[in-house]
Amino acid sequence: MQKIVPYLWFDHQAEEAAIFYTSLFKQSTIMNTSRYGDAAPDSSQNGKIMSVTFQLEGQTFIALNGGPHFTFTPAISFFVNCDSPEEVDSYWAKLSEGGIVLMELGSYPFSKKFGWIQDQFGISWQMNLGHRDQMITPSLMFVGKQHGKAEQAMSDYISLFDHSAIDQIERYGYDAGEMAGTVLHALFHLAGQEFKAMDSGLDHAFTFNEAISLFVNCETQEEVDTLWDKLSEGGVIEQCGWLKDKYGVSWQIIPTILGELLQDPDPEKAQRVMQAMLQMKKIDIATLKQD
Repeated sequence: MQKIVPYLWFDHQAEEAAIFYTSLFKQSTIMNTSRYGDAAPDSSQNGKIMSVTFQLEGQTFIALNGGPHFTFTPAISFFVNCDSPEEVDSYWAKLSEGGIVLMELGSYPFSKKFGWIQDQFGISWQMNLGHRDQMITPSLMFVGKQHGKAEQAMSDYISLFDHSAIDQIERYGYDAGEMAGTVLHALFHLAGQEFKAMDSGLDHAFTFNEAISLFVNCETQEEVDTLWDKLSEGGVIEQCGWLKDKYGVSWQIIPTILGELLQDPDPEKAQRVMQAMLQMKKIDIATLKQD
């Protein structure tokens, strides 16, 4: 099971987006679709699609139909490592249709072929010529009040997960003014999964928000407690296992048994678990089992 799963909050387009993305990438499939039951916050949602779990190039993503509360921003984007110029062009053509170009596709000092696009659903993608075993890499951009904190954030994150390390850091040079010494580009891994990070001191009108969160599959209550306590320190505690860390990045700290309980063959039991979960901040496994 993938330890950390990108979790995408859509208004109502979760299934449409999942179908679109799985049609683009090889080795991709829709794994599971869940629907709102009687415990839906809005009774009009009953029976409608709640979430779609899918894989792109072997990596798991979850898309949620959560309503019009959050808007995707480029603060978290997905870096696509392509093997050939033709592959870059192919993904660029498909993902740019109906979208917005953030950086034109072309040659840059850091890449022979690169482009940054916001697709028709609002998700941001960076297409790059350069092979890596993990084709799609979540990329965190620290802007505004978070500018200059990318390196500390990476250090904090790798202290929380096994099989984690900072692999590479490239910094802004002395000619970059206030950005000098901050992270131009960094690669790190958590629980064996690759992530990227960068600082940007430009005047961006966005930052991290709940539209993209990092869903952590936890095996025990002890793991839930540890991650919850450490990630929420200096951050914001929210409902249903959600929190924002002190950098503004959203996380969901979720025990794997929750999914099993919500899929119980007894629909009444599953609904009781849902109702109990909706009342929680940090998820408590023992309480869920009692219901």
